[in-house]
Amino acid sequence: MITVIANLKGGSGKSTVAFNLAIWLKMKGEVVVAYDLDPQQTLHDVALVRREDDIEPELLVSVADSNDICGTLNNHSCHVLVDVGAANMDAMKAAISIAHRVIVPVQPSQPDVWATQRFLKIINDACGDNNHPELVAFINRADTHHAVRESDEAEQALKMLEKFRVIPYRLCQRTSFRRTLSEGLSIFELSGKSKSAEEFDQLAHALYPDLIN
Repeated sequence: MITVIANLKGGSGKSTVAFNLAIWLKMKGEVVVAYDLDPQQTLHDVALVRREDDIEPELLVSVADSNDICGTLNNHSCHVLVDVGAANMDAMKAAISIAHRVIVPVQPSQPDVWATQRFLKIINDACGDNNHPELVAFINRADTHHAVRESDEAEQALKMLEKFRVIPYRLCQRTSFRRTLSEGLSIFELSGKSKSAEEFDQLAHALYPDLIN
């Protein structure tokens, strides 16, 4: 399965999601191939940190040839995770055109909801008459205080968007998620019994319900 983690807006947390999802899958014994098509190459860099520190399981992250992204991504029979953003629009459209699923992390703000709505048009244009991928959205960097309503409001707005399946599990705004990239450790390796790890495990199981603990 080819899963693209993408968003029109920078800073949505897509690289954090892609990295932790890749390690979660590998911890389940799954074969994972990851690609970083974003010019910032955050996912590629965090994989290098793991390699330099001899952290297992190793995560190999490649950069696909922009001339044959579709051929490269299709050349796998395992879990393929693709981290790409609007800074590389051609690559994003190419990856989406052959993806089985597109995961969109959305921060809890109205501008982020608007951007997600515009992203839907880009997805439609990229796919044309081909089969459309499953579209999945969830609230990332959600508020932790129960009195703040922006996350609830953003989730309700996402549910009104055509074609998106909105996962009810959120990742909250927590320092531990930022540390995963800087230290090259997934949230499970960094803080396995934390609320952050529990949140991500719920999200990952919603994305891969067939994988048993």
